[in-house]
Amino acid sequence: MARYGKKAAAKVKKVMHERKHGTLRSGGSGKKVTSRKQAIAIGLSEARRAGAKVPKKRGSKKRQSAKNKSAKNKSAKKK
Repeated sequence: MARYGKKAAAKVKKVMHERKHGTLRSGGSGKKVTSRKQAIAIGLSEARRAGAKVPKKRGSKKRQSAKNKSAKNKSAKKK
């Protein structure tokens, strides 16, 4: 099953075209976007807002707190 819909692909294609021609601007600062990865991220973000089929953003992995680590170690030692 496809992860991305046709609408999402079309948005990314449009954004990449804008980047190639130097007309793509970032939302926050308004500076010209030159990074390919940033352009793709902008395209997927626009597609999400338009309601296209795009997977959710990946969150950063949070570190386990020391308390959780010690609890896991204790339960592992009991076995």
